[in-house]
Amino acid sequence: MNDRCAAGAGRFLEMMARALGYEISEFGAGALEGREGVRLNSMCAVFAESEVVSLMTRGERREDIARAVHQAIARRSGAMLARVSAEPPVVFAGGAARNPCLARMLEEALGRPLLVPDDPQMVGALGAALLAGGLQSEW
Repeated sequence: MNDRCAAGAGRFLEMMARALGYEISEFGAGALEGREGVRLNSMCAVFAESEVVSLMTRGERREDIARAVHQAIARRSGAMLARVSAEPPVVFAGGAARNPCLARMLEEALGRPLLVPDDPQMVGALGAALLAGGLQSEW
């Protein structure tokens, strides 16, 4: 997800969910209840967590902050993908693809639908297993 930081989108989402008092499985649904208007400026996990706490202290609704977190990830991911290529079809895989808000915001950022596998968190492992199986037959 990120070209400057070791924290991926999944870990970032987990940290922000915890800071806002959400279970990770509820975070996307909570963010979908949020309203526009709050903006998260930092994508560094440490600074963003501090920014989230500050926004909560100012009295911003946690749903609105959650939405801002998702928007920040979608904006950054969409921009990075556009630099590489966003030719359709675009597959969204990994655990973060189970988040309905992030999937919707990425679709909006890219201007096209995403293909999300039934078990997106298993796609990488399945691909590695298939690749390893194919390589063993060549040994």
